[in-house]
Amino acid sequence: MKKIGIFNGPNLDRLGIREPEIYGKETLDDLRHRVEKLADELGVEIEFFQSNFEGVLIEKMAEWADLGFDALIGNPAGLTHTSVSLLDAIKASGLPYVEVHISNVFHRGELRQKSITAEAATGVITGLGFAGYDAALRFLAE
Repeated sequence: MKKIGIFNGPNLDRLGIREPEIYGKETLDDLRHRVEKLADELGVEIEFFQSNFEGVLIEKMAEWADLGFDALIGNPAGLTHTSVSLLDAIKASGLPYVEVHISNVFHRGELRQKSITAEAATGVITGLGFAGYDAALRFLAE
C-alpha cells in the first residue's frame, strides 16, 4: 500500500475563519476528512499534517522519507514564496511531490505568483479549492 504524506503550512489551521471569500468556509478538519475518505477509496495510506513552523515541516518531511513514504502532497502556504529551506527539504526527501494551493495564486498579486517550492514539484495544482488535494492524491496513487 502506498504511503503519502500531506503537509499544510502556516495559517492553514485557520481555514474556515481566515478570508472565507478566498478559502471558503470549510475547515482543515473538513479537508482532512475529505482526503482520508478518498485515500480509503484509492487504497492508499496517508498522514495528514499541519504546522505554522517551517522547521517542523522540514523535520516531518525527513521523517516521512526515512519511514519509506512513497510521495508528498504539500500546500506550503506563505512559505511557498519565501522558503529555500523548505524547497531543499522537499528535494532531500527524494519523494515525488505535488504542490497544491486552494486559491488561484495567479489572481492574488505578484508576490504570490512565484513559487520557490514548485521547483521540486512534479506538478502544481492551484485554484481548485479542496478538489486540488483530490487531484493530487489521485495522481500520486497511480
